[in-house]
Amino acid sequence: MGKMPFRQIHLDFHTGGEIPGVGSKFNKQQFQNALIKGHVNSINIFAKGHHGFLYYLDGVSKSHPTLEIDLLENMLEACKEIDVKTQIYISAGLDEMIARKHPEWLFRNQDQSTVWVKDFTTAGYHELCMNTPYLDYLLKQVEEVTNRFETEGIFLDIVGPRKCHCQTCMNQLIEEGKDPRDEKAVIELGERVYKNYLERIVETIHSIKPDMKIFHNSGHIKRGRRDLFGYYTHFELESLPTGGWGYDHFPLSARYVQGLGKEFLGMTGKFHTTWGEFGGFKHPNALRYESALNLANGAKICVGDQMHPQGMLDEVTYALIGEAYKEVEEKEPWCDDVENIADIGLLSEECIDSGDLEVTNDFVGKADAGAVRMLLEGKYLFNVIDLEEDFNKYKVIILPDVITVDEILEEKLNDYINRGGKILATGNSCLDKQRQNFAIDMGIKYEGNNPYKPDYFVPHFSYQGLGSTSFIMYSDGIKISLDGGEVLGEREDSYFNRDLLHFSSHFHTPNEPGKRSPGMVKSDAGIYIAWQVFTDYATKGSLILKDSVKYALDKLLSDNKSLSTNLMEQGVTTLQHQKDKNRYINHLLYAIPVNRGEGVEVIEDIVPIYDVDVTLQVKEKIEKVYLAPQMIDIPYSQTDGKLTYNVDKVDCHQMVVIQYK
Repeated sequence: MGKMPFRQIHLDFHTGGEIPGVGSKFNKQQFQNALIKGHVNSINIFAKGHHGFLYYLDGVSKSHPTLEIDLLENMLEACKEIDVKTQIYISAGLDEMIARKHPEWLFRNQDQSTVWVKDFTTAGYHELCMNTPYLDYLLKQVEEVTNRFETEGIFLDIVGPRKCHCQTCMNQLIEEGKDPRDEKAVIELGERVYKNYLERIVETIHSIKPDMKIFHNSGHIKRGRRDLFGYYTHFELESLPTGGWGYDHFPLSARYVQGLGKEFLGMTGKFHTTWGEFGGFKHPNALRYESALNLANGAKICVGDQMHPQGMLDEVTYALIGEAYKEVEEKEPWCDDVENIADIGLLSEECIDSGDLEVTNDFVGKADAGAVRMLLEGKYLFNVIDLEEDFNKYKVIILPDVITVDEILEEKLNDYINRGGKILATGNSCLDKQRQNFAIDMGIKYEGNNPYKPDYFVPHFSYQGLGSTSFIMYSDGIKISLDGGEVLGEREDSYFNRDLLHFSSHFHTPNEPGKRSPGMVKSDAGIYIAWQVFTDYATKGSLILKDSVKYALDKLLSDNKSLSTNLMEQGVTTLQHQKDKNRYINHLLYAIPVNRGEGVEVIEDIVPIYDVDVTLQVKEKIEKVYLAPQMIDIPYSQTDGKLTYNVDKVDCHQMVVIQYK
């Protein structure tokens, strides 16, 4: 398989049967000119959309009723002439044409409503169950596309494990002697159904073209599902910041996926909001920043677009994309085949069956989101990890808020601690599965949930250089007592819980001075903080939460922190290692998303920042430090393994290349 190109377009084309003249204004030259203007070198183009119609002629199923040309073949030919790689899109989970012909093939909720839209009285799509004859229907389409067209890969959309209650699934459970009312049995069948789909798709494609790239899109790469990842040749991280994913999702997802050893890209969109939007545009600076964020996290880039039914690419769209992709093109030599440098492993809550997973949007757990936001703002180098990761690669492992511990994890954590590793645990993390005691010795004893809500934190360190006081903690607290640890901060309870007969002030009861117990404790294993500080930060954003975590991490890392910088809080920095080129690449980014409307984060102005100092721990003898792609050398000094340099200006994104012998 060839390497993935850096500059891809994901071209949506979900065109209803009532639209006339489909493809009627397609012009090869116009199509090519738009891609050239956009600096595009790869495109994912459609064979079949959500409505179920094919966009080529004489296929195994029905073409769009008003299709005037073999649109797919024409686009493939146009791309080949200008050396743009292609991947072919097939809507797998949605096929509205077949859904209406075979409603018995539809995925069903427990109340027998359908998914995406609940019935056939509302406009919208209906998801199909892969445990029905629909899978055979889909496989014929996949087989035909693989045989008939020359392309780099196949992209299958709207798939994943499902909890389906259709009659096919329910009857299968009954025939197997299982109870279809048992949620665990339904989930287990959904897993089997999805794996059967994966196996049959991969077998179908690779029996024809063994080197074909294959990706199955669920809108999110679920952390901890390495049992599924062998069916993917690469990863595509759908993550439209304005489309519900937010700006926290991509760094979280990328910091997990880069460690899995496959090429991957990040998929954003040109839209102001999300998929399906005609006439919506981001500011060019937003795409510049999002593309740079991909590069900084070791990813290639994909920008989502939607073609007009008549077959034209929008010129403004590709001028917009070109503003970002012309910069990406210049930076590519320093961004391929890179490995992320990380001091910290964040064990994702998504990998733990704790029953506590809450999400801030469609995909990001609150504890994960708060932790990633703190780590980015604190300029820590980190990976997001699952239970199969080698913990000993990291100086600190973070267990955010909800990581309860079974016997396997207990053994793994104790081995890590015995080898010198340190843990930062918060909230319910480190408790056993029954939540009766701490499974890991953190120098404390578990005394149950603290009954006072809210309670307060009194740190033994200064807040923003101003001193210490009682800080409100919005999340539920865990009551602990000392068992050999060192207190770094205390809990202070309120006078009483607010209720009908007891209340004071507008919102909550004040702290009762002196009514204290341990709240933050250091031990040989690491540091424990007795509140769900990461979840709290995702929802409240209180700065004492971040200050507490930064204080803890700096204490645990001590002098072993790989990177330090004065880059401002909203900046992002990563350190990638390009081993085959004997160089590190320090990425520095700065932009501030602002809220516009309801829940839409917009990047418009890019404000340059100046005089950024960086200190790195590197063992190699450095022979040159320069800015890329400008190829400008900058002064540096290296003493006792510490490399220091200053970057005069960061305008959205700056790469600093550290070349060693």
